[in-house]
Amino acid sequence: MSIQGTILSALNIERPSDPSQLPALSLAYIGDTVYDLYARTYLVETKDCPVHSLHVHASALVCAKGQAEAFFRVEPILSEAELSAFKRGRNSHSGTVPKNASVSDYRIATGFEALLGYLYLSGEDERLNVLMKYALGIEEKHE
Repeated sequence: MSIQGTILSALNIERPSDPSQLPALSLAYIGDTVYDLYARTYLVETKDCPVHSLHVHASALVCAKGQAEAFFRVEPILSEAELSAFKRGRNSHSGTVPKNASVSDYRIATGFEALLGYLYLSGEDERLNVLMKYALGIEEKHE
């Protein structure tokens, strides 16, 4: 069972939404949490440091600039469908940009979050795991 399936079962939700029918910003909303969970889990498991240091490391990964960099690491291995989910998110407009982020980084980060949200809600756990390894720099692209 996928991570999403486990959560839906625990919440007694029988019919999940079709991710392709959800607004791009809804996909980005859940994708942000998915990315955050992977990044923080990675840090807790690989860094032996105080919680404040973990927070500093996590902040560098989960900010718009860090997410844009993560996207560029996975971009070469994305399928057409995955690029489409990314573009839906990148091209959506939330109306605000955080003061510490460039518009470009923020839009790319939103697209990346939408891609992760799409994969998560589609139950594509294996593909999500592969992309997160590349995104976090755990696995490098093989030529």
